[in-house]
Amino acid sequence: MVGTAKSGRAERWSMNDTPPSDAGVAQAQQVPRFAIRHEAEPSATLLAGFSEFGLAGLTAANYLVEALDLEQTGHVTVEALPAITPFEDGTPRHHTRLFSRDDLDLTVLVGELFVPLSAAEPFTDAIFEWMGPSPVEEVAVLSGIPVPHGPEAHRVFYVATDDYRQKRLTDLDVPPMGSGFVDGVNASLLSRGIDSPLASCLFVTPVHAQTPDVEAAIRLVETASEIYGIEVDTAELEAFAGKVQEYYAELQERLQGVAEQQKPEDRMYM
Repeated sequence: MVGTAKSGRAERWSMNDTPPSDAGVAQAQQVPRFAIRHEAEPSATLLAGFSEFGLAGLTAANYLVEALDLEQTGHVTVEALPAITPFEDGTPRHHTRLFSRDDLDLTVLVGELFVPLSAAEPFTDAIFEWMGPSPVEEVAVLSGIPVPHGPEAHRVFYVATDDYRQKRLTDLDVPPMGSGFVDGVNASLLSRGIDSPLASCLFVTPVHAQTPDVEAAIRLVETASEIYGIEVDTAELEAFAGKVQEYYAELQERLQGVAEQQKPEDRMYM
């Protein structure tokens, strides 16, 4: 079901079709349903960081919001999925938020809610329905990979559709990820990009067990700055990460408890 945009506010819902049996009806009631409320015209570029192992992408996206002085212009809500409500100084906020600025053609999505594999498709449905006929031309995700690695792997790699690569990566020193697979929201966004005009990219970097992985987040911020021509000083990122480290440590504990149950037994990136 898709809502109608009124007075500059885009409100989109996504949910599965009606199941064929009464048993299916009961099951469908547990299918997560996401809604995106946005009070501004979407930018041509959507840059996202989600709650994943290492939290490097989330830390990077959050830092970009602070460094670029972006304002919250929307948020995501969800039904039929255990949610969190972050708060700071006694004030609650939405777990997944959209930020932008009038003079910058970039919208940043900060997703503190861990989206399990079973909810990846409904979440991606909501994003695409929110985009609708909007001017969004590309989506990029900042992410960390929890794999054993040496110092030589301390760099950012990409997995991108052909149109994104030709538009953004031709003259930059960002290598492709050799082979492997991704899952969850990242996989769903990339697969949608393959079969649509939306240019899609996943920027990935190996992360360590510490929370947050500041060095990994710095690499992602520097890459995003180079790709999109934005000036961001990463010198303050370590202090920023320290400010939120206790909160992120609690978030990581929650993430591990849920995600470990869904993680494949063997995962390889080369």
